[in-house]
This record gives sequence, structure tokens and C-alpha cells, in this order.
Amino acid sequence: MKSHRWILMFFLVFMGSLLILPCAFADEKEIKIGVLYPLSGAAAAIGRDLQRAAELTADIINNGAPGVDIPMAQWKGIPNLGGAKIKLIFADHRGEPDRGADLAKRLILDDKVVGLMGAYHSSVTKTVSAVAERYGIPMINDSSTSPALTQRGFKWFWRATPHDEMFNKDLFELLKGLTEGKVKGVKAVPKKELQNLAYACENTEFGSSVAKSIENYAKEYGFNIVTKLLYSANAPDLTSEAKALVAAKPDAMLFTSYLSDALLMIRTLKGMKAQTKFFWGQDAGFEMADFAKTLGTDIDGVLTRTVFIAKVTKVKKVAGQINAIYKKKYGDDLTGATARSVVGVQTWAYALNQAKSTDPKAIQKACNELNIPAQELVMPWAGVKFDETGQNILGRGLIGQYQKKSDGKIDLEIVYPFELATANFIYPFPGWK
Repeated sequence: MKSHRWILMFFLVFMGSLLILPCAFADEKEIKIGVLYPLSGAAAAIGRDLQRAAELTADIINNGAPGVDIPMAQWKGIPNLGGAKIKLIFADHRGEPDRGADLAKRLILDDKVVGLMGAYHSSVTKTVSAVAERYGIPMINDSSTSPALTQRGFKWFWRATPHDEMFNKDLFELLKGLTEGKVKGVKAVPKKELQNLAYACENTEFGSSVAKSIENYAKEYGFNIVTKLLYSANAPDLTSEAKALVAAKPDAMLFTSYLSDALLMIRTLKGMKAQTKFFWGQDAGFEMADFAKTLGTDIDGVLTRTVFIAKVTKVKKVAGQINAIYKKKYGDDLTGATARSVVGVQTWAYALNQAKSTDPKAIQKACNELNIPAQELVMPWAGVKFDETGQNILGRGLIGQYQKKSDGKIDLEIVYPFELATANFIYPFPGWK
């Protein structure tokens, strides 16, 4: 009988230990999120920056960040999941949609990720999100801006950034503002002096959708499109496109280009001493740190739409705090692209904490109900809140202008929205002599 009692006691102690063990080791649990970025190929530089920003944000969530005044920086893991840490598993899609889809399957089936993030290129995000939809796995998109991505009726896709329709409207509001005397430092410009526009857009999902949107807004705002160019992404030569732009003599030149294209286009136009009054780029290549580093004063007066400019750090406390950590570690300020990567990981963390589970349906419900307040974001947004399509309805865009300073350096100033302008607008575009 004694032996039976000892056996029973051992059994009870053993079972009790099994109940305790999960609690004891809960803080060590990892939550795997697959992140797809272009880490090699033509867009490798931006992919590297996006990865850095994502890793930095995960580190802030997992290990805390003294001096950053938002709850996430004090969490040290996901609070409602026992302090579980986020583990980002990066995959290199090289800007190739089919490869992105294959990698998404691998992340879901082999790595057992709870969800996906990425993929920068809208064309890759399109295929990756289709895989996520098929498997019922949540995907939070941080940086792709083709409007069509949230017009497909998907139930497992959410986009934190504003899309190109919003950004293009900002472009035409800036043009309209120039004609109405609303732009800082510039008297009203007669509309006839800005009437004729020309665009050159790369021909993937990103550029093609921007081109259509520009045409629609030009018609709505009463501007003429005199030249319409779609060119092959990562083209080795843009001489014919540049010649067509110069021949059209437009009042404004509008571009949608990744980094290699943006650098090549400006160098080609400079060689032709191209002249126009207004020179605007649709983010992407135009806002990367390497854009300004490579071209220097050749971009004086060039405009870029974006969602984050370093000047924001002067008016938004948390932006300054996180930017300071990023700059100390990597030597650069956050850009619109890298700041969106920060918000993407942050959105994942808040969704997981609200879901209190890694079950896909619990995360789906949390994303649909999410509401991250403005004061907890690096962005100058009203927050992150998704509508029924999965689009964040609280985001907003900025337009910046590269300006040469007295010390000979190039800085990016906010010129739109008008109430946030940090410098007088340079008009007309100085061009190249």
C-alpha cells in the first residue's frame, strides 16, 4: 500500500510540474512573423534599410527602450502573451512576384509563421497576399501603395500605409495651392504656367497604378497630360524617355521610380540640361537615403511624396526618440520607407497583444478592431485603424522638397501639408546649367 501511495504521490507531483512548466517558460516563447523584402537585386539597398528598421522595432518591443515614451517600449515582449518575443524571419523576394509567392508558402508551411509582413514592391505584395488569403494567414502590409491591393475583398490583408490615390491627391492639392498662393514663400502662380504635365512611371503594379491615378486627378483638377511614359523597371538606359520628356517642354515632370531608375533618370536629364518648373517623384527611389547621398546638390528643388521626413522629429516626441535610436545605430535618419517598416512591426505587436492569442482568427478579429492612437506612432498620422477593406483610414501623406543649404548640404524640408511647411518652397525648379 505504501508503494502505491508513493506512486500516486509521484504521479500527482509529475502532473503538477507539467501544469507549471508552460507558465515558467512562457516568457521564452517566440512568435514567428515572416517578413518579405527585396534583400538582393536592384532594390537591395532599400531592402536592407527596411530590414534594419523592422529589426530595431522588434528589439524595442522584445527588450524595451528606456527613454521612448510609448507603452510598447516598456513591454519587453507581448504582455498578453506572457511576454512572448517576436521573431522576424526574413525572406528575400528580389523584387520577383513569383518568388515572393513561393517564399510565402515556405514561411507558412515550413517555418510555421503566425503571419506575414512586406513586401515593399506592390507587384510582390499582390502575389504574397494571395497566398496568405488562400491559407487564412494574416498579412500586415507596411509599405506597398497600389490602391488595388485593398480593393480585392480580401479578409486576411491589412495595409497600414496610405495608398497612391491619397498621395496623388496631395500632389494635385500642392499644384492647386501654388496657383492660389497657399505655398510658403511663393506668390500665386498663374495656372496657365503649370497647365501641362508629363509623367514617366515604371511599368509594374506600382508605376502603372500611379499613372492611371495621375491621369484621373489631372482631369479632375483641370490639368493637361502632354506626355505619358511607362518604361521597363530597372531599365539600363532611359535616354529615349528623357528625350521625350524634354521635347514635350512640360511645366511639370512627374515620376514613379525605384532607386536605380530614379538615379538614372536624373543623371540622364541633367546631361540634357532639362528644364521644367516642377519636378516631383512618387516616393520609392526618390525618398531613400542613398538617393540624396548619391546625387547631392543635383536634386536641389526636387520634390518627393512620402509619409515621414526627419523634420517631423521636431514636432513629434516619439518620432524624435525612435529616430535617434535608429540614427545612432545606422547613421541615417528614418525615411518614409523605413518609418513605415517601424509602424508595420508595431501594428503586428499591437494586434497580437489585443488578440491575446496566435490563432489566425483571433488575430483577424484584433486587426479588424485595432485602433492605435496617434501619440504612439512615429508617423504624423491620426493613428492606425482599418476599414472593411483592410485600409488604414487614419494615415496621411507629406510632400518634401530637397533644398541646398548654406553649408552646401542637401536637406529634405516639408512643403505639404501647407500648415506643416518647414521652409519656403523653391519655385521654379532650378534645373541644371
